[in-house]
Amino acid sequence: MSVVLNPYLSFKDSARQAMEFYQSVFGGELTVSTFGENAGMGVDPAEQDRVMHAMLVGGNDLTLMGADTPSSMGDPSTNGTVSLSGDDVDTLRGYWDKLSGSGSTTMPLEQAPWGDWFGMCVDGFGVSWMVNISGAGTTG
Repeated sequence: MSVVLNPYLSFKDSARQAMEFYQSVFGGELTVSTFGENAGMGVDPAEQDRVMHAMLVGGNDLTLMGADTPSSMGDPSTNGTVSLSGDDVDTLRGYWDKLSGSGSTTMPLEQAPWGDWFGMCVDGFGVSWMVNISGAGTTG
């Protein structure tokens, strides 16, 4: 028996574009279903094409989910940060380059006082990310 914990991101009306972007970052298989495909959800007919649920199962055992928040539920919450960490320098630096390149850098990816390389950014969809690359001798 196993347990899985993974991020579930909320968007106003850009979940499909965001999840397709994350697929370009992390690779893997993306599945998307809309409110219109799930009768009985009670959303505004104008929102039938919005994403009710999307799941990206990427490489390195990464799973990321997301959806558009129906207007009847107000604006989606934007609290929290998604953290990527490990010792695969090339993979994590590639993720960093794509995520930070789509938005803005809060803290550059550089050597931190604890010896790892660490950076923070907000991607083009407003999601906050932290990347920590562990291991002595990691180069920038």
